[in-house]
Amino acid sequence: MRRNLQYEQKTRPASKERRLQLAVAGLRGMVQFHAPLKDYTSFHIGGPADVLVQPVDVEDVIRLSRQVAEQRVPIFVLGGTNVLIRDKGIRGVVVSLAKLRAIKEEPGSVLHAEGGVGMPTLIGYAIRRSLAGLEWAAGIPGSVAGCVVMNAGTRLGEMKRSVKAVRVVSPNGTVTDCPAESIDFSYRQATLPPGIVVGVWLQLKPGVRSDIEKVVKDYLRYRRDTQPLTLPSAGCVFKNPANDSAGRVVEAVGLKGASVGDACVSTKHANFIVNQGQASARDVLSLIRKVRTRVARRTGIKLELELKLVGQA
Repeated sequence: MRRNLQYEQKTRPASKERRLQLAVAGLRGMVQFHAPLKDYTSFHIGGPADVLVQPVDVEDVIRLSRQVAEQRVPIFVLGGTNVLIRDKGIRGVVVSLAKLRAIKEEPGSVLHAEGGVGMPTLIGYAIRRSLAGLEWAAGIPGSVAGCVVMNAGTRLGEMKRSVKAVRVVSPNGTVTDCPAESIDFSYRQATLPPGIVVGVWLQLKPGVRSDIEKVVKDYLRYRRDTQPLTLPSAGCVFKNPANDSAGRVVEAVGLKGASVGDACVSTKHANFIVNQGQASARDVLSLIRKVRTRVARRTGIKLELELKLVGQA
């Protein structure tokens, strides 16, 4: 019996590499295969992505979402700073929204920011327009989309206070605007429809520019005095236990300054692990295990991670 090789070639499942190529075909933004991710995280740690994409606009995100779904390729969106990418990197498509950075003022003291806008940029924009309500986020380096997804917060407040609505591109490419009332915000997370956050509306209020600037400057000074902002980190590593502070607990068991490789518990704030040079994800995870084990043994407290772990070990 003669084999129909042409038919077999058409029906044979595409290789992983081919599916990745089809998933990102036709995009106008940057596409980079086997891209190292450490330069895209605040920790400066992380293995490679199979393919890294930077869409240029929402239409690019829609096309990417549809093609990724058609090819059944995994997708991960970079955005928050509170992430540790493991040393073997992330399989599938990794998305950076860095090029989605438009901000627009709308009536009623509302700002619309695309998902890739950095929080420092957004706060500066609000200050120039004498709009108050984002002072709590002073010093947070992440993107607007990342801050929504993790309901980022500080001792002054959290993202849910400011959000009016969120625009999400679903896996099939549908664009949905979700009012804040439909989003379940909780401690360091927000329950949103599946998809990619490409825009956020923030309800602010008129204020006095000099007053807003003073609050932001004072809080930035406080953060510089109490947090290791000059070294790469991913922010707070552990969630605060009930009626306590994770940093206080870690310090109480004598682990300020503890290290594994170039990963070190900050001597300024014990709920931060900093990268002193060439720390690997394995170093950080080993240090996390050391901290959790000693804290549990000496205090009975089981520290929960606030840090999000992604990728392959």
